[in-house]
Amino acid sequence: MARMASDATFAGVEGGVAPESAALQHGHWRSRYRLSSGLEALERFLASAGFDRAPWLAVAFAAGIAAWFELANARQWLALVAACLGLMLTGAAAMRRDGWFPFLRLALLVAPGAVALGCLTVWAKSAMVGAPAISRPMVAELTGAVLGREDRPAEDRVRLLLATREPGTGRAIVVRVNVPGRTMPEGIAEGATIRLRARLMPPSPPMLPGSYDFARTAWFAGLAATGSALGDPVLVAPASGNAGLARLQRRLSDHVHSRLAGSPGGVAAAFASGDRGGIAQADEDAMRDAGLTHLLSVSGLHVSAVIAVIYFVAIRLLAAGAAAGAGVGYTLLTGAEVPTVRSCIGALLVLLALALGREPLSLRLLAVAAICVMLLWPEAVVGPSFQMSFGAVLAIVALHGCDPVRRFLAPRDEAWWARGGRQLAMLLLTGFVIELALLPIGLFHFHKTGFYGAFANVIAIPLTTFVTMPLIGLALVLDVVGAGAPAWWLCGKSLDLLLALAHWTASRPGAVTRLPAMGDWAFALFLLGALWLALWRGRARLLGLLPVLVATITLATLRVPDLLISGDGHHVGIVESGGDRLLMLRDSRDSFAGETLTELAGMSGEAVPLAQWPGARCSPEFCSVALRRGGRDWHLLIGRNKAPVAERELAAACDLSDIVIADRWLPQSCRPRWLKADRTLLDRTGGLAIDLERGRIATVAEDQGAHGWWRKKARPSRSRASHSPHPNTEGAGRGPVSSAAPLSTDPSLTPPTGGKGAGSVIAPQ
Repeated sequence: MARMASDATFAGVEGGVAPESAALQHGHWRSRYRLSSGLEALERFLASAGFDRAPWLAVAFAAGIAAWFELANARQWLALVAACLGLMLTGAAAMRRDGWFPFLRLALLVAPGAVALGCLTVWAKSAMVGAPAISRPMVAELTGAVLGREDRPAEDRVRLLLATREPGTGRAIVVRVNVPGRTMPEGIAEGATIRLRARLMPPSPPMLPGSYDFARTAWFAGLAATGSALGDPVLVAPASGNAGLARLQRRLSDHVHSRLAGSPGGVAAAFASGDRGGIAQADEDAMRDAGLTHLLSVSGLHVSAVIAVIYFVAIRLLAAGAAAGAGVGYTLLTGAEVPTVRSCIGALLVLLALALGREPLSLRLLAVAAICVMLLWPEAVVGPSFQMSFGAVLAIVALHGCDPVRRFLAPRDEAWWARGGRQLAMLLLTGFVIELALLPIGLFHFHKTGFYGAFANVIAIPLTTFVTMPLIGLALVLDVVGAGAPAWWLCGKSLDLLLALAHWTASRPGAVTRLPAMGDWAFALFLLGALWLALWRGRARLLGLLPVLVATITLATLRVPDLLISGDGHHVGIVESGGDRLLMLRDSRDSFAGETLTELAGMSGEAVPLAQWPGARCSPEFCSVALRRGGRDWHLLIGRNKAPVAERELAAACDLSDIVIADRWLPQSCRPRWLKADRTLLDRTGGLAIDLERGRIATVAEDQGAHGWWRKKARPSRSRASHSPHPNTEGAGRGPVSSAAPLSTDPSLTPPTGGKGAGSVIAPQ
């Protein structure tokens, strides 16, 4: 009876009964009425929007994978799965009432299940393939089987993947070793057994917050260590059996390099076999800055070109099968990278759609391809390759599916030049939309983006698709009878034109825009807005502009960190007041460390060695730096090496410093006012990015959680640390070291008392 009265009450309200009804004066009834009204409004919105469900399922699956990376530990992963199951049970229970919010019921039943499945999929993949890293750097004699070989002629080295045993424990591990190309003996290929002496390192975590996480990549690749060979490898047993696909790929790459030298040969080899090792670094940088790097990664452009040629060469019934076989073979031959697999799956679905008479270019097809890739490589979701590959295709499909574009491209009776003009305008618009779609992805992962890529691609894509790739195929066929030289010459000229276009575009003023590291939340808002704009229909899709606008505002207010400290304390970057220059403790202009520091600082110019800066006073062992930030002076003491210094002198200098940074373990007597970033602290936190004005410290560790690839370094015993003159058990000075650490007032500073030691400390003045 109570339930009937409740239903009657709601019916009365909706039918226009006066709101003065006494029943609605109770908060219990008002809350229920508001909930019902809100659910009805949401149901009407879903019913009227008109959208494909399959793409949103792929988004929910990807969200579950991303959540697993963002959440810290197994308790939080299980909580997410449990919450999703609870929502599914709610949807299942609601389904017993016929006609009650059908769209919401379906959403509650299916979307949380996709999120939970995504979380469980990447969790299972991590548990199955993740390989714990070696415990410490070491030099060891290794004997193992070659699992893979990657030639890099532009760098004069060969990268070997070895299955071997961990020295000391005997654990079966996979390591990646770089060997100088000039010392590589003949016969070392996949399946061979070799012996070599190598220096091994655990895969590196991010150097700084927001930088590339190689340790995570190595975890999912099953790598326990990387390193370099010391001396020449020795062939113990040659490879047995016939040449496999990897060796066929390498032979094809070698053949292309024998016909075309330098970077043109490297680009041609990338198109033919997926091998990018022959491209000079300067040319690859120019391609990246010009927005043409996607041409070097075998993806939709190349797979589609191969399949299209075979499809139109074959006739009707055999066309789909022949083209599909060619596409799969080309995918395997070029290394089966994520963009290539995505493109191959998508192309096969297009062929199936054509055979069935269905629309070949659709969001549903893209969603199926994305789910297939995520089931096999769930870790790819958080990488730039997956995001840029699917983001570009999603932008193309969404753009060409909207009504204004359909009307613009609709066939009509017109002159050839008018039809060509419309196609050219559409090509420019497509390139511009792709650049906009990929802009936040490039900023998030690489901290830079280009604005001329849309225009460069108008020339580069037709050149590559209709000239370069057909010439490579023709040249390879003619080489069978020894007549491929003219085709290779023409191919080389087309690649010279492509590289010239890349260098010209990259050298234009404003071709590359750099920004400091973007936060996770800003990136998530960009993705949410972009997905909403692409997957929704009608006016409702314009709501996606709101999160994009909020994220853009956060980009405009980004602050460059004042201090960047690498996880080992060896590299330190100080952003000069005004953000014009980066002061670096060590001259690392040509190193990975220097590039990472400048990228995260949002700068493109050359860094200035700290010792040459007028605001720094340096001895061989330490540099003393005074910075004006947030209306106060900050005094920094930065170690330059691990040479012994007198503890008394060091302690006195620490007392006069706000922040002390060193790549060694400092004694307990060193107690700066605010932060002591020595090895004790950095082994726990990883790299640091410090905003002095706001008193905020971002750490690498805070984004890692309990994932298998992140392990805090164990505190060395005194016997192990005996080589360090000042072992220490404290990581911080007298102030706290949290991300919200309060700033201390600026006390008066006095020069330290002197001390005796092997080295000297420049104390703050």
